[in-house]
Amino acid sequence: MYKNTKSFRTNSFRSSGRTSFGGFRPNRSRFSAKKRGDSIDESKYISKANPSVVESIKIENRFEDFAFSSQLNKNLSDRNYSIPTPVQDKSIKPIMEGRDVVALADTGTGKTGAFLLPLIDLCFKQRNKKALIIAPTRELAQQIESEFKKFAVAMGLYSAVCVGGVPIYRQIESLRRRPNFVIGTPGRLKDMKTRKLIDFGSFDFVVLDEIDRMLDMGFVEEITKILDELPENKQSLFFSATIPPKIRELVNKFLKNPATVQVSNGNSSKNVDQDIVRVSNDQKFDKLKELLITKELQKVLIFIETKHEAERVSAELIKDGFKADSIHGDKRQSQRQKALMRFKQSEIQILVATDVAARGLDIDNVTHVINYTLPQTYNDYVHRIGRTGRGEKTGFALTFVS
Repeated sequence: MYKNTKSFRTNSFRSSGRTSFGGFRPNRSRFSAKKRGDSIDESKYISKANPSVVESIKIENRFEDFAFSSQLNKNLSDRNYSIPTPVQDKSIKPIMEGRDVVALADTGTGKTGAFLLPLIDLCFKQRNKKALIIAPTRELAQQIESEFKKFAVAMGLYSAVCVGGVPIYRQIESLRRRPNFVIGTPGRLKDMKTRKLIDFGSFDFVVLDEIDRMLDMGFVEEITKILDELPENKQSLFFSATIPPKIRELVNKFLKNPATVQVSNGNSSKNVDQDIVRVSNDQKFDKLKELLITKELQKVLIFIETKHEAERVSAELIKDGFKADSIHGDKRQSQRQKALMRFKQSEIQILVATDVAARGLDIDNVTHVINYTLPQTYNDYVHRIGRTGRGEKTGFALTFVS
């Protein structure tokens, strides 16, 4: 870890109140986010963690109340899962009843289990059933498959993950085994369809996970084409943090009388203590190092807009003695997965990432998120800081502002 005898200077912060780093009241000026031009008030990046303001949601069921198969109940018990999260509690029953579902929930609320558990049970009881799960990023698709394997132990169900950046022949072999679950990103799924390795008309269930992110990434046309090819009597499950007009259009077109589940508060995480760091561009890297040597920053995720700058900052941190790595679109998938695993297992303390890591990734014990460059939209900011303060824990988010 980088060593420096300089003390941490709190006067670079502007805070809405006392934070763990001290500070002052914010300057309420405005600035424009990059590319999309959204105007974001600086005060939105400043908020004290206050979990008590989140409305308590009554849990009405235990997992044993859902009439899952005995093997699935055993797998849940082996993982010490007995009480569902709110989104699981409200989603599982309508899915088991065969209804289409639109579920709105913030990041880190257990959405993956909300759709995987009932689908695993349904496919286990009717072995000819197949589920297609579409995710916006490779990392999220692979994380979903990892969760599937843990939930479906000894149930004789198989999966194939179809994402870019890894050798395609292994994915082709997985598809030829006729898996019950196919999990992938829109681009690679489209490629497999072109190669006549996937027949979208053969699926009984379709899940669109983090659908708002997929639309942000420009996958509207690909998703629409896939949904058009699915059978008329499919069961559709849409999971998202928000439901903008384009998602509403897809819901109206493709879903039939869906059950709507909403446990989202629509705001940034109340478990995250948020503040800004005011610093000039030529001093940003020095300020970043100054922050990283403080003992409070134990496991840090740093978001940077461009792939080139993410790689440069990571390389400079490593050069200066920090235990760091990076993930971004120019890295091979195997490299990205290795970096994520090293971060999850605390072999490194710092992960520098583009927004490829902002959605869906479940990484335990991230103490701090640092927005080294501004997010393109406030919604992107919400998902970035959602990597910390998960569950009952309090996290910290710092945003660099020039």
